Amino acid sequence: MKSYAAVDLGASSGRVMVGRVGPDSLELTEAHRFPNRPVRVPEGLHWDILALYGGVLDGLRAAGAQCGGRLDSVGIDSWAVDYGLLDADGALLGNPVHYRDSRTEGVAEKVWATVPAADLYAATGLQYAPFNTLYQLAAARSTSQLTYAKRLLLIPDLLTYWLTGEPGTELTNASTTQLIDPRTRDWAYDVAARLGIDLELFAPLRRPGDPAGVLQQRVLEETGLTGPVPVTTVGSHDTASAVAAVPADGERFAYICTGTWSLAGLELDAPVLTEESRAANFTNELGLDGTVRYLRNIMGLWLLQECVREWGEPDLGELLRAAAEVPALRSVVDAGDSAFLAPGRMPERIAAACRESGQPVPSSPAEITRCILDSLALAHRRAVVEAQELAGHPVDVVHVVGGGTRNTLLCQLTADACGLPVVAGPAEAAALGNVLVQARAQGLVGDRAAMRRLLARTQPLERYEPQGDAEAWRAAAGRLTTR
Repeated sequence: MKSYAAVDLGASSGRVMVGRVGPDSLELTEAHRFPNRPVRVPEGLHWDILALYGGVLDGLRAAGAQCGGRLDSVGIDSWAVDYGLLDADGALLGNPVHYRDSRTEGVAEKVWATVPAADLYAATGLQYAPFNTLYQLAAARSTSQLTYAKRLLLIPDLLTYWLTGEPGTELTNASTTQLIDPRTRDWAYDVAARLGIDLELFAPLRRPGDPAGVLQQRVLEETGLTGPVPVTTVGSHDTASAVAAVPADGERFAYICTGTWSLAGLELDAPVLTEESRAANFTNELGLDGTVRYLRNIMGLWLLQECVREWGEPDLGELLRAAAEVPALRSVVDAGDSAFLAPGRMPERIAAACRESGQPVPSSPAEITRCILDSLALAHRRAVVEAQELAGHPVDVVHVVGGGTRNTLLCQLTADACGLPVVAGPAEAAALGNVLVQARAQGLVGDRAAMRRLLARTQPLERYEPQGDAEAWRAAAGRLTTR
């Protein structure tokens, strides 16, 4: 058995998990969990990156305590697109800007004036999202920070740099910047040149499994770990790690990585760069072993998280039980609508969307919750159906991984909406994918298929068969597409 620390940072919390891997065993325990609280200051919304790094150090200390002071490797994954800027001395120039900040409003249209949206998709395969790194850099063009920056590091690469002193840019996360060509798996040099983006800001590309250095002496002293402790490059985009941990048998599967976002799609061997794919707003991000994560970003449980926050944090179990008693598909909204991107007043905004579309207006927390879950299931259905059509890749099962697997109502509704069996689990897919890439780099597990077989044997999974009226789901989907 070897012990690996998986640093897994989400948009609302971070965790350090300890994975113990043997020839036919895989165990995961939580060493430390800490909040991720963005901070709004006069110039905008920022990540508290120093608090996050402090949480990582605390987590490594706790992980070491579980493992007698020794770890066989450390890997880091996080959300995508955001970055920190360093000066010539390697010092951070400011707290990274949050992707939900408003600075990118209207920026995409200015970018498209130089590189039309169709050309941008043909070159990078990335769906339109207002917060893509490309648009963030365009928004920051005239700022003093970008003027003086000598290095740009995406969030997991920045934390890795602080742990090891060695800069790098991990490929699966870089593929979310809209500056990577998914065919060559290298920078989209022409796009960057036309937009005046200096790719020299980025550190050399790394791939999952590559070494990323060793913990520096000061980190060993602060965490109490016994060195040397290697840091391994994993799929540092948390979705890449989560998809690596889908316990699928074969290739005929769709996946939905659930949490603050829902990422729904397919694992392919090559990108889909057609105009139809662009119009459907599917993205081609890179995954493990040169695969393509062909998926659509859906707003996800962010909608419910924001409502629960507004309601004063009621008991979630009771809320879901009450929502299950509300009539199905009474009111639905487009869960991919960017109108729901910003925080604040989410119950009012959902009610307003229903009112404007002529549907019954949900008013109680249970009614709004049911509206959200029905809407998410419909968005999952649409993504799974359209991905199969656009990629010519049929599926027999939908794998749901991530935190949403704990929401049994959402899992059942997703099975009902898709008309396919749903296999839910593992909940900590990103951390497990992180751990398994580390273990594979050290020769402890085999190829991607072997990783998935190990997951299927060792992790608790729940199967949901489709129930209810398939025609009602088709009709509800039609209500959304006609508005």
